[in-house]
Amino acid sequence: MDEKPVNIEQPVNLAEALASFSDVYSPRIVTRVNDYDVRIAHVRGEHVWHVHEDTDEFFLVLDGRFDVALRDADGNESTVVLGKGDVFVVPRGTEHRPSSPGGSILMFEPTGTASTGDRHEGEIPAHVDSTTGHALG
Repeated sequence: MDEKPVNIEQPVNLAEALASFSDVYSPRIVTRVNDYDVRIAHVRGEHVWHVHEDTDEFFLVLDGRFDVALRDADGNESTVVLGKGDVFVVPRGTEHRPSSPGGSILMFEPTGTASTGDRHEGEIPAHVDSTTGHALG
């Protein structure tokens, strides 16, 4: 994670924050709430199958479409399709793979949570940043 502190004393305009970077699947931390990061990211293409063993993952679609493929313990897959304004929580311990034709999202995750989970399947694609978040700006 970048060492720059997160500015918690000034409001953050999400549209301006999203306009400040163009990388996909490279979340920026816009603020913190208790021990949680509030992160934003541009999304396009497929992420990697991954799991967060000890935390749920909250998504709010700010723009575009965002799909979340889910895999249950028996290996059965299903996909949740989200549009602008939709929220979805992936329960802890659930394997999932985000994908998108293009858009932007906001996430709540405990500070220090890796974007590629506690474990992931296969190689991490070049367009996916395995990070605990970057400071905005």
